[in-house]
Amino acid sequence: MIDGDQAINKQSDPGCTHTHTHKTLDTLVLLFVPDRPRLDLQAHRCPPPSAFTFTSPPHPPQNHGHPPGPADSAPLPAPLLERQLRQRPSAVSLLKSRLKQGVDCSVPRVRSTLTGFFPVVRWLPKYKLREYVWGDVMSAIAYCLLAGVDPIYGLYTSFYANIIYFLMGTSRHVSVGIFSLMSLMVGQVVDREVFLAGFDLSDDSKVSKLNMLNDTLDVNITTRTIQLFGHDFEKESYAILVAATLTCLAGIYQVLMAVFRLGFVSVYLSAPMLDGFATGASFTILTVQAKYLLGLKIPRHQGPGVVPVTWFNIFANIHKTNFCDLITSAICISVLVAGKELQDRYKDRLKIPLPTELVVVAAATLASHFGDLNGKYSSSVSGHIPTGFIPPRAPSLDIVPQVALDAIPLAVISFAFTVSLSEMMAKKHCYSVRPNQEMLAIGFCNIIPSFFHCFTTSAALAKTMVKDSTGCQTQVSSLISALVVLLVLLFFAPFFYSLQKCVLACIIIVSLRGALRKFKDVPAKWRASREDAVVWLVAMAATALISVELGLLVGIVFSMIVVIYKTQNPKLSVLGRLSGSDLYEDVDEYKHLLPPARVHVLRYQAPLYYANKDAFLRAVYKRVGVEPFLELTRRRKQQKKSKTSSNANKTNGDVSIGLMENQLDFHSIVLDCSAMPFIDSSGMVTLKSLVKEYEDVGVRVYVCACNTSVIDSLQKGEFFGKQDAHMGALLFHTVHTAVEFAQARRAAQMQRERMKPQSCVLALSPQQQLKQMCERELTLCLSL
Repeated sequence: MIDGDQAINKQSDPGCTHTHTHKTLDTLVLLFVPDRPRLDLQAHRCPPPSAFTFTSPPHPPQNHGHPPGPADSAPLPAPLLERQLRQRPSAVSLLKSRLKQGVDCSVPRVRSTLTGFFPVVRWLPKYKLREYVWGDVMSAIAYCLLAGVDPIYGLYTSFYANIIYFLMGTSRHVSVGIFSLMSLMVGQVVDREVFLAGFDLSDDSKVSKLNMLNDTLDVNITTRTIQLFGHDFEKESYAILVAATLTCLAGIYQVLMAVFRLGFVSVYLSAPMLDGFATGASFTILTVQAKYLLGLKIPRHQGPGVVPVTWFNIFANIHKTNFCDLITSAICISVLVAGKELQDRYKDRLKIPLPTELVVVAAATLASHFGDLNGKYSSSVSGHIPTGFIPPRAPSLDIVPQVALDAIPLAVISFAFTVSLSEMMAKKHCYSVRPNQEMLAIGFCNIIPSFFHCFTTSAALAKTMVKDSTGCQTQVSSLISALVVLLVLLFFAPFFYSLQKCVLACIIIVSLRGALRKFKDVPAKWRASREDAVVWLVAMAATALISVELGLLVGIVFSMIVVIYKTQNPKLSVLGRLSGSDLYEDVDEYKHLLPPARVHVLRYQAPLYYANKDAFLRAVYKRVGVEPFLELTRRRKQQKKSKTSSNANKTNGDVSIGLMENQLDFHSIVLDCSAMPFIDSSGMVTLKSLVKEYEDVGVRVYVCACNTSVIDSLQKGEFFGKQDAHMGALLFHTVHTAVEFAQARRAAQMQRERMKPQSCVLALSPQQQLKQMCERELTLCLSL
């Protein structure tokens, strides 16, 4: 029988392996975990006890009398950049400086204020008459061909809006005036208020009517009067009073938004949402005009569901079709579509646009007048359109409470379309526009004309494209357009008495051709971005099937929900390194990338905030493959089972060595925060708990590539400890430095584990020494 020292000496022999045991040991139980690489015990020799003579980790500093060697020192973290100190001015000093700038009355200040409020002062003195006048005149004539057929109130709107935008607008190419979408939204409010006032909305073709963009409002003049607010109103006068009051409120909202710099509101109107909203509104306009193509007398439906109810009424009354209007509509649509197609095909060769609308209107008016279509076939005509101007009248304050909420979507949509169209034309022709000044301009285009019996205006895409295609260079074309409209107001309006309503409906429906073609682009939208395609479909369907106002609200809310959904379920990428470089990228997206050994590098491509904190944790657990709480539970159960097995073996007089699988296949997690724009307090708590949970199972978590906003949030939340004590060991500027630090730190820790104090080893019995050495060595082998 050999003693313990002899046993230890035999273990130190070069030919000795772990299978050599003390003579008193009956059995040696080695517990290996499945799915682990099989260890070759012959290749892992037990080092002598003298090798285990290094001090314990430096926290707490206990070296048992042995000075620390080079292997004991932990790696130094990479230095962090020094932040610049910024001193923000106090609120009082900031207020004083702004007040000083605001009350400055110097000559340059007055000049800049006037030129900013009236941009025409800047460019009009530089107007090149010989170069610009021809294009401006041609575009003005083309614009009047589109707008000159409107009834009297539409002409008023076109006249005043063009003059005001000429003085205040910053865009050189936008045409402001009647826009079918604005007219539709105004018409729905007017119809509702006229109906609630007690007027009859049924059609009467023998009398004149208030017609905004060919009966988009669809309100007829009757001889009946109703006393409202202490005054007697006819149907026409009350309808235009409601429209003017609504327009004035929308203009006031727009001016207030410009004063308080609220132009950013338009950024929440995404391009797919606006596109779908405009397409749905175009389909609604087509539905409203469809009854005039057939000559049907159908009252306007009040409330949601205008499109399905109107089409149901059309098919229910299809047997009452006026064949004179039907034939006229077919001829006019054929001619208009042919003219549009020729215009699109040969637009590069044509110097001026084809006057298709003018030819159709002139021919239809002459045919209706000399053929007496109204008397013989009961065809609906426009009726008498007075000349001159109606005396101005202030909007009614009594109507304001009834339409205050309706003016909000009008103001936002009008501004959004104007600014988006202005910026599009500015980028095309290499100049800039000011969104707040555009909001002021369109606001005053609504406030001032509302006193002259006008309704809401906006930039019109079709008319703007006509101006651009005819060589327009400045807003002088708007002034010329206003002058031509003035001629129509003073002299030519009565000639449109016999013009059939179905002709106006044909012009409007053909002008919607571009918007209705958007349906063909849905497959391309789906291939480009499914989220944008869904937003387009939802906004279009809600606008067409419910109502314009609710469709706008549904579109905005749904587009925001889509954005929130994207941030709630972002991608958590696993990064790998390109060999021979410090470049780390997504291993699922790029080839020839290798993840660093025993380090998980993850990139979270979204902000970390209250709505996605749980999704963040689930994504990390899934990518890493270890959930700390479950791992701790498993270890406790395994430890309890090992103790039970050890007690049973001691009872039988056996000694067993139980190796528990406490080592994971990774030791560090590096979070790449380069795609994380911000982190809130909830995300901060989540990140701190993540670090704490993984630290409990022996895994270190590091963050890197954070922007200054995220770093400030981490510091305020004491993520790096009090007074940022551990900032250098947790935060890194690049992924590569974080990975190198994690691996160097793990290597130093492994070296310390291999070198335990000799005094501690020699104090154990031979059986305990052997058991401890074998457990430590095999555990280290498993962790490699």
